[in-house]
Amino acid sequence: MRLAAFALGFLLVAGAARAGDVWSPVREVSLELQSGSPLDFSTLLPNPPISEQSRIVINGDGRLARADAQTSPVRFLCASLGWSPASGGFPDHDGADRYARQLKMHGYNIARFHFVDAALMFGRTADFDFDPETMDRFRYLMAALKRNGIYWMMDGLSSTRGAYGGYDDRWNLTGDMKLEVQIDEKTFQHWLKFQQLVLATVNPYTGIAPIRDPALVAIIPFNENSIEFDSILHQRDGQPQYSRLLQPPFNAWLQKRYASTAALSRAWGAVEAGERLEDATVGLPTNRYEKTPRMRDLQAFFVDVETRSAERMTAALRDLGYRGVVAPYNNWPSVQTSLTRAGQQAVSMNTYQDWVGGYEPGSSLGQKSSIADGAAYMRMMAAARWLNRPFIVTEYDHLFWSHYRYEAGIVMPAYAALQNWDVLCRHGHGPIVLAYGEDFAHKRQMLPYAIALDPVARAGETLAALLFRRGDVQGSPVSIPFRIRGMEDLTQNMYEREPDALTTLALLAAIGLQKDTPSAPAHGLVAASPRDPASGSKLIAAMRDSRLLAPENSTDAGKGIFESDTNEISLDQNKLRMTVKTGRTEAIAFADLADTVTLAKLTVGNATGKGLFAVSALDNRPVGSSRRLLLIYATDAQNTAMRFSDGEERVIADFGRLPARIKAGSVDFSLPGKGRWTVSPVGLDGRVRPAIARGSGAVATRLSNDGPEGPTTYFLIERQ
Repeated sequence: MRLAAFALGFLLVAGAARAGDVWSPVREVSLELQSGSPLDFSTLLPNPPISEQSRIVINGDGRLARADAQTSPVRFLCASLGWSPASGGFPDHDGADRYARQLKMHGYNIARFHFVDAALMFGRTADFDFDPETMDRFRYLMAALKRNGIYWMMDGLSSTRGAYGGYDDRWNLTGDMKLEVQIDEKTFQHWLKFQQLVLATVNPYTGIAPIRDPALVAIIPFNENSIEFDSILHQRDGQPQYSRLLQPPFNAWLQKRYASTAALSRAWGAVEAGERLEDATVGLPTNRYEKTPRMRDLQAFFVDVETRSAERMTAALRDLGYRGVVAPYNNWPSVQTSLTRAGQQAVSMNTYQDWVGGYEPGSSLGQKSSIADGAAYMRMMAAARWLNRPFIVTEYDHLFWSHYRYEAGIVMPAYAALQNWDVLCRHGHGPIVLAYGEDFAHKRQMLPYAIALDPVARAGETLAALLFRRGDVQGSPVSIPFRIRGMEDLTQNMYEREPDALTTLALLAAIGLQKDTPSAPAHGLVAASPRDPASGSKLIAAMRDSRLLAPENSTDAGKGIFESDTNEISLDQNKLRMTVKTGRTEAIAFADLADTVTLAKLTVGNATGKGLFAVSALDNRPVGSSRRLLLIYATDAQNTAMRFSDGEERVIADFGRLPARIKAGSVDFSLPGKGRWTVSPVGLDGRVRPAIARGSGAVATRLSNDGPEGPTTYFLIERQ
């Protein structure tokens, strides 16, 4: 997701953080973990060597797996490498070795290369005149990641400027290349040449072209190039809502479908004065929100163009020797785009909670809880998946500076696991940094899409490694098909999506799209086409009747309470709480916890504010008998001197500067057990500090996230 910087003229009416809150500055500078640290997951989550035998394939169940172990699906925790000069760019060789090793220690086993085209062409004036140092660093980093058992994902292109020379706006939303590559031969050949020069050329540090390397798992041919989405980003006041470039191919498509103006007029009810199909003068819709036969046909046209474009790009990559996954059109979850993705071998998607549009004063977000809307951003993606195919989350985030972003560390990884998704990638300019204090524009303070500097986001990624990649949360044994007939499912509404009342089923079990065929059962646990939103409650009742939901399952949709069919995940929309109870991890996200809650073994309560609290066994024993547990307690974090233009802290007046400051909080917790125990803070650098509590028998104490050596989000519980 690229940011179009903009400024709005808000009057400064509020100062910095709210009175009464205590914000303690982070004291760590170096953030490099040492071997054996409680945050070093390289033994807990080992990355096997990457070889031809361990090439990633799609197994018989439609899951990603190693070629030599196809019965064991692999969950990939993804490191998003969306670097630009403003965030420091690709590291030098020493930095790449250190960075790759640190990613491995943090639990990552795949990395996504994003905007590589822009980085290679930054400051270049001639087409395909790649910066040699950037190319060298990019290739070396690929090799360093591979040596650490970290696979790759790659955008075929990310920037709307591609590899054309002479542009200084490569990270902005300018240029028509995302559309043109689908309808213009010259632009397609430009896209293809980039693949030939970058992916199909031998990397001297691996000895093989990336496109043939077993480390390359997936290619997104062009990031976020759905036609409707791209047209929204290019919409300007006073200009047509759809690009004039679309009119000639739209008319050619209509001519094949209707043959004459008279036939078109009968199908649409009428055409506008002066419109003649024979003269290719039929116009595009003037309002993207209109609900007309013209709009329905535009959607069908988009499906046709996007399907043929995906097929052509896939064939081109195969001709270059690529054997991995191709997953085009990785955003926009409408019925139209679902039909576009119907023939793809895999689906990739981007989604955001509380999206932010810029880095300038006046940038705003809604301060909205994802639990309040029943994890709608997760459900939106779940409903775009096609069952029995790999599903790749190429981008997600609950963005800084939301007070509720602690939720992302439990909501997305827990439900991604329940849904049996394959790859989970929280978007950012790299998920980690080696140290605070790098002198680059996007590293001088915490910013949206810059999760590496945010202690709250980093705590969430640490928990995600356990919930999702380690497999602490089980996948649902149930998949509920959302049947799709085909083009007849298109309506006159460009923005038709799966009904919210049906996608809440994703909080209970796995959901996804499935082709409706004459042989498919007409009844059962399916969402039939056309959709009936009222069928959601009927399907929940059917799950109870068939004992797919246990009698004690607490789901009550009317009250906003949903418990998964595995009984591991519970979400309460009204209380703004979500819990996870598994053998190796117990966790809770809460907006208020003045009471006391017992999960399975963990009891927690009397918290001073919002937060995420989790305990995870580091010795692979159950929580109740584990002798070494990681405790995560994340509240909120802001920059020093960060200021807002409103009392709700929705509108930025000044992002401020480092150091990051963690909001002080405290909470009571207890775990049953025997023997002597200690609780010790663990710094953001993974170093264990002196114990702050000790005892014997049950572990019970009031925990503060601030201490003599500064604030943290991590603690180590050790029991004898």
